Amino acid sequence: MYYSETKVIMGGLAHVPILIFIVNFIKGKFESLASKVVVVKAEVPKVKVVEVKEEEVKAEELNANEVKQEE
Repeated sequence: MYYSETKVIMGGLAHVPILIFIVNFIKGKFESLASKVVVVKAEVPKVKVVEVKEEEVKAEELNANEVKQEE
């Protein structure tokens, strides 16, 4: 049996409030979860910057160190 166009439209309109309720219920759940999120402040880490001192190394010392490492 076929439904008339009027019954189809009335049935569709009757379900609209139910769909709106479901969408608002899901939206409310997500909003309550979002309100529980903890906000973390971005802080600048306290790091002490140290300068690196460069020393001059003689070629003889380099060769001696390489020989010691190979043994």
